[in-house]
Amino acid sequence: MLDLAFVRNNLPLLEEKLRQRGLDPKQALGDFPSVDEQRRKLITEMEQLKAQRNRASEEVAKAKKSGDDAAALIEQTRRLREKIEQGEGGIGKIEEQLKSILASLPNLAHESVPVGKTTEENAEVRRWGAPPKFDFAPKPHWELGEQLGVLDLARAAKLSGSRFAVYWDLGARMERALANFMLDLHTREHGYTEVLPPFLVNSESMYGTGQLPKFAGDLFQCKDTDLWLVPTAEVPLTNLYREEVLEESRLPLSLCAYTPCFRSEAGSYGKDVRGIIRQHQFQKVELVKFARPQDSYAELEKLTHHAETVLQKLGLHYRVVALCTGDLGFAAAKTYDLEVWLPGQQLFREISSCSNFEAFQARRTNIRWKPAGKGKSEFLHTLNGSGLAIGRTWLAILENYQQKDGSVVIPEALRSYMNAERITAKRF
Repeated sequence: MLDLAFVRNNLPLLEEKLRQRGLDPKQALGDFPSVDEQRRKLITEMEQLKAQRNRASEEVAKAKKSGDDAAALIEQTRRLREKIEQGEGGIGKIEEQLKSILASLPNLAHESVPVGKTTEENAEVRRWGAPPKFDFAPKPHWELGEQLGVLDLARAAKLSGSRFAVYWDLGARMERALANFMLDLHTREHGYTEVLPPFLVNSESMYGTGQLPKFAGDLFQCKDTDLWLVPTAEVPLTNLYREEVLEESRLPLSLCAYTPCFRSEAGSYGKDVRGIIRQHQFQKVELVKFARPQDSYAELEKLTHHAETVLQKLGLHYRVVALCTGDLGFAAAKTYDLEVWLPGQQLFREISSCSNFEAFQARRTNIRWKPAGKGKSEFLHTLNGSGLAIGRTWLAILENYQQKDGSVVIPEALRSYMNAERITAKRF
């Protein structure tokens, strides 16, 4: 969430930033100027009424002390009290309107974010490795998985419907191996603390990281409860410190977690209907950081490098792109996407998004830090990124390590986790 005073004092800048995101400033801001002016006017009126009430109360006390009739003054005090109560009720309603407007506004893009409207205007930053060469036509993962007997979409549809998957044997073992490999890498080499959070969170948690109210249609809510299935471990990890103040000595604080993720994929029907690119349930290792504002962009580079290291150790060709303003997520100030090469489809596909949210989430969750030697706390910066999306890493391995005979070689980094070197066809 943006700061109220900042929005009030920087409307022309905010309007330009909204246009860069492809939004209509008038529609996004709604009645903000008039509602904000009405609030400030009411607050001034209430301060004047309270001053009058205080003076009247003093006059009542003096009248009683001197034995004079205080009935008229008491009645005046009562009327002033009623007006103040009504006015404060009106201020409360107006503040809810302002909060609703502020909650709907996206974060401001950092000055280094390229200005653009669509994914075509994202800026490629770098590439790593080279695409594998084949002396045969490489297949997409949905064909390979079915032929090997490790991916079963038909039985998953029988169990749950479309956009679900069943993994068999070495397919299931590779999913588990990838989670363990990623967690070991991030905790042992990158300094993250592993957390196992709940997979159900309340509405306040979803609001804190920006999923609610804007993206309710993309989420799964448990019927007749205030609990939602997590769309990403970012939600519980970030909210661990909601309404808390972290000492400067603890920053930067780096957490990672492996969780299933649940998304309704509202609006994506017709997209990525083949294979396991876009699922209602998938598994992911998430990286979350809490940092001092002056350090957060250096921490974004580190976090992005940590996610890249997974791909490098697995020998997967990828590129890093900086998202343009029109492609930037709602809560992000800057985002790097990691896109892995999929030879079976002859395209790059996003496998991780690494973002700096600056104080946007911290303001919604009231997470602060206290600089050493200073009495006043302030909002810290939050960051997160996939380290990585396991299902997409799984399918990238199938497509990149496929062999002419239909088998798939297991990357060396995973062999000790899987106790196997190759996936060959089986039936279950």
